[in-house]
Amino acid sequence: MIKSVKGVFVVLVFSSFLSLSFEKESVSAERLVPGDQAPELVLCNQVQPLSLHDAAGRYTLLSFWASYDAVSRVQNAAWSHLAGQDDRVKMISVSFDRYASVCRASIRQDGLSEEDCHIETEGAGSAVFQAYHLEQGFKNYLLDCEGKVVAMNITPKELDSYLRE
Repeated sequence: MIKSVKGVFVVLVFSSFLSLSFEKESVSAERLVPGDQAPELVLCNQVQPLSLHDAAGRYTLLSFWASYDAVSRVQNAAWSHLAGQDDRVKMISVSFDRYASVCRASIRQDGLSEEDCHIETEGAGSAVFQAYHLEQGFKNYLLDCEGKVVAMNITPKELDSYLRE
C-alpha cells in the first residue's frame, strides 16, 4: 500500500512540475502588450524601416500574414478592405511568404493595395518575426499615432469601438 501511495505522489509531483513549465512558457510568449512601443519594421534587412508613427493622428493597423496560412490571409484581406474605407486607419500588411512572386499573386487575387503590402522573405528567422512574437501564429496589432500598441488580434467590432472614442 505504501508503495502505491509513493507512486501516486511521484506522479502528482511530476505532473505539477510539468504543468508549471507549460504555464511559464505561455506567459512569456506574449511579451508585447498594449502600452508597449511597437518594434520598428525593418524588412529583408532594408536600411529604411517602415514608419509606425502617423503624423495625421490615425491608428495604424499592422497585419501579419502569409499566402500559405489561409486564416491569416482571409483576415488580412478583410482588414485591408475595411481600413481602405476609413481614413482614420492606416494599414500596413506584412507577408512572410518566401517568394515575392507568390506574395504579389496573393495581393492581386485578394484585391489588396500594393502600397500597403510588404514582404519579409526571411520568414521565422527574421527580426520582425521574433520582435512581434509570431511563433504562436500570425497576429494583428492596432497602434496609436505614436506607434504604441493599443490592442492585439482585434476584431472589426473592437476597431469600431476604438474609432468611436
